[in-house]
Amino acid sequence: QVQLVESGGGLVQAGGSLRLSCAASGSIFRFNVKGWYRQAPGKQRELVAVITGGGGSTNYADSVKGRFTFSRDNAKNTVYLQMNSLKPEDTAVYYCNGLRGTTDYWGQGTQVTVSS
Repeated sequence: QVQLVESGGGLVQAGGSLRLSCAASGSIFRFNVKGWYRQAPGKQRELVAVITGGGGSTNYADSVKGRFTFSRDNAKNTVYLQMNSLKPEDTAVYYCNGLRGTTDYWGQGTQVTVSS
C-alpha cells in the first residue's frame, strides 16, 4: 500500500500564492506520482498538471499554464505544486495522484480557497 498525504492548502486572496506538497510513504518501490488534480464544488475532478514522457515533461491545464509549477524532490518522496497569481476560480480541493503497476492511488486532498 502507498499513502499520499497532501498539505499546504488554505485561504488566500486573489493574486496570492500557495505551495502544495504531496508526500508518499509505504510501499513506494516503483511508485510514481503522476500529477495533481482538483475538484471544485459541484464539478467533476479535473487535471491540473501531469508528468508525461517518462517524467521528462509536465503538461498543465490551460487554465493554470504560466501560473502553476509541478516539481519533485525524489530524496523526500515528495512532489509540489507551486501556485502563483491565484484566482477565485482556482478554489477547489486539490489531490495528488500516483500509480504503482496498474493501481491508482489518491491522497485525501487539501482545500484551497481563493477570495476575491
